[in-house]
Amino acid sequence: MLAFATGGNEFVLVDSGAPKSGDQVVAAIGTSKVQTLFNTHYHIDQTGNNEMFGAAGAKIIAHEHTRQWMSTDYWVPEEDRYEKARPKAACPTETFQTAGSLKVGAEQIDYGHLPLAHTDGDIYIFFKTSNVLAVGDVASPVRDPALDYFTGAWIGGRLDAMDIILGLANDQTRIVPACGPVMTRAEFKAEREMMEEVRSRVWKQVLQGDSPKDMLEGGVLKGLARTWKDPYKFLYDAAKGMFAHHNKLDPSVI
Repeated sequence: MLAFATGGNEFVLVDSGAPKSGDQVVAAIGTSKVQTLFNTHYHIDQTGNNEMFGAAGAKIIAHEHTRQWMSTDYWVPEEDRYEKARPKAACPTETFQTAGSLKVGAEQIDYGHLPLAHTDGDIYIFFKTSNVLAVGDVASPVRDPALDYFTGAWIGGRLDAMDIILGLANDQTRIVPACGPVMTRAEFKAEREMMEEVRSRVWKQVLQGDSPKDMLEGGVLKGLARTWKDPYKFLYDAAKGMFAHHNKLDPSVI
């Protein structure tokens, strides 16, 4: 989550936080009068207080896929249940497909789609005047990199999205993840390189017919610059995503 004061008592908020945390969010940013709220994707931990800010007058901007996921019931495979559609008041009021921009006070804000990185509706929000780039869960300095394969997200999509972010950033850009510390471009690039190594390793094991359990027991994630809190879930989601996008990966000999 990122709150941005643009001058003239105008506030832009990136993600509204987890459900029932609205009072904490307001206390942290110092106001409930947010003019523009961006949702980086549809997950409830990033959109849980949309109703509150929308009721206070915020325009809610998100990718069209985010609106679709929020406005309909959908299946949650790992929990074997349906998630009910969000109330209309929680859903984005303005959506886009590829990119957009607006000016709030003196701040130029550009935003765009990051296809199939964490979900199918991830976006970046680039506060160009201040050189601050909010990227949601496409950066994961502290949490496990998550791949919502049910929406089509996969490692290759994540790498493509990370390349878009690197292309926007320079050495002075502050990159803001959904959770964790602000990152430099060099730190974000290191995460991207680590994810490329993971992609290569996991794809080789998929070609050999290994299951996520086989990969975990074989140490496919060992020797990297980070550890996983739930490595099995990550490998399961990564493998599922690769099956869906196998034609975009290294040549298969099977």
